[in-house]
Amino acid sequence: MRLGVSLILCNLLGALTLAVTRYFSGERIFNVWIFFVLVTASLAGCLAALYLLRKPWDLERFTRQFILLIFFTYLGLTFGAFVQHFAGNAASQPTAMRALVGTLSFQGVTLLLLPPFLREHGEAFRNAFGFTVNWKMAVLFGVLAACAFMPVGELLQMASSKFLSQLNMTPEVQPAVEAMKNSSALFDRIILAVVAILLAPLGEEILFRGILYPTIKRYGFPRLALWGTSLLFAAIHVNLLTFVPLFLFAMVLGLLYQKTGNLLAPITAHAMFNVLNFVKFLIFEASMKNPG
Repeated sequence: MRLGVSLILCNLLGALTLAVTRYFSGERIFNVWIFFVLVTASLAGCLAALYLLRKPWDLERFTRQFILLIFFTYLGLTFGAFVQHFAGNAASQPTAMRALVGTLSFQGVTLLLLPPFLREHGEAFRNAFGFTVNWKMAVLFGVLAACAFMPVGELLQMASSKFLSQLNMTPEVQPAVEAMKNSSALFDRIILAVVAILLAPLGEEILFRGILYPTIKRYGFPRLALWGTSLLFAAIHVNLLTFVPLFLFAMVLGLLYQKTGNLLAPITAHAMFNVLNFVKFLIFEASMKNPG
């Protein structure tokens, strides 16, 4: 719970960062001092809540700590909403910056919070996720799983697109794809590639398959562990077009971890899947520029 709430708060801090940069790069139609007060109040609420979450809770002080946590989290979210409203239209901000900040405030923070989380539970990094268990086979299975799922994912995305069209809903492009389309600079694309191929798979697999999946399973709910983490994985990407493909891909990743006992398998599969999509995008873009 503490880890999950910490990630939510760090996501809010990331959104707050984007809002501040958006405000100062725009017309600033709202009073700068009032805006500064709103930002300060939201930041203070988030930091106070994170401070409460930094140490394990005990039963004697649980009620007091929980009430304070709710208060400061609500304070941060409320003032953060005002900041977002007065900062201007988010669509005006470079998509590459939004993608980078969003990834750093979620997957990046997951990796940052991982060492103290493992120390608190008395686990070593290598032993906690089975990285030493037949790692070569785990990597091979990961590559094969990604390559096998790629055409399946494409078919499912096409079916989702047709289904949404029948409901008179316009399928939205994935934020990562939109960021790539709107970023022509080589440096921006390198940053986005590193985020998609390295940072995102590592952070997401450690959180969903490495922490949430075994924790729920340990409490006696193996099916809920697999289905629940897969649904949550698909939901956090906030895209109807890719929800079904990502849900089934998450199921594959969970089964990979279950069969191999090594988190390298789903990490490799996730990274390889993103590599294949990245290459597909570059090929499609090149074909559009040179149709002949």
